[in-house]
Amino acid sequence: MLALKELLYKMADDQLIYGHRNSEWIGLGPLLEEDISFASIAQDKVGQSRVLYNLLHRLGEAEPDTVAFMRNASQFHNAILVELPCQAYEFALMRHLLFDEAEAVRFEALRASSQADLAAFAAKFSGEIKYHTLHARSMLKRLLTGSEEAFTKLQEAFYQLWPYAGGIFEPSPYEAELSAAGIIEAEQVLQGRWVERISAFLEPLGIHPDATLLGHWGGRLGQHSEHLQPMLDEMSEVFRLDPTAEW
Repeated sequence: MLALKELLYKMADDQLIYGHRNSEWIGLGPLLEEDISFASIAQDKVGQSRVLYNLLHRLGEAEPDTVAFMRNASQFHNAILVELPCQAYEFALMRHLLFDEAEAVRFEALRASSQADLAAFAAKFSGEIKYHTLHARSMLKRLLTGSEEAFTKLQEAFYQLWPYAGGIFEPSPYEAELSAAGIIEAEQVLQGRWVERISAFLEPLGIHPDATLLGHWGGRLGQHSEHLQPMLDEMSEVFRLDPTAEW
């Protein structure tokens, strides 16, 4: 039970925090199409997080809104990558690729999960993940093969984000239990597939990932950057005014 809850929490918290960060691009995208795309992706991520919080509620955890809005940063299990503030568009776009390619690998693994609810969840939302990775790849390919300035900015964003991206696959204390039960494969196995996907896409475009640069663990254990708590305060401000209100 603890193993499953830990898996659900880290997935749900990733989706919620990443969705909120993407929502910060609404009205600020460099193109109208990108404004709409990031808004749509943000909505998808928050929707997926709610499904996962509902699964946790069925396992005895608090109501989804309470779990989402009433915890402090140290109680969140998201990877540090997703909580970093939105900077320039190239930063957001490169993070989009790194995170959603990881999601594609995880969802693919979960479709074969022995846990029926997780397998159904992965099957239901795999179409959304496919759209997200397609969007990231198509925009990056256009920009990386465009001007020298665009390539340089995206390359710098990649090397800034790459060390944080490894935190998506921070090992779980319940890995052996989850793997033995057929719920999901070990994080190291998933990370290996993800590195292969990222490398196969980026290397022909001139960016060369180095697996030895991956690091920045701690998020899964509640050890976050200074950016998460202010974001949570802003995100939960209205809900905390009256947690019992019905909207």
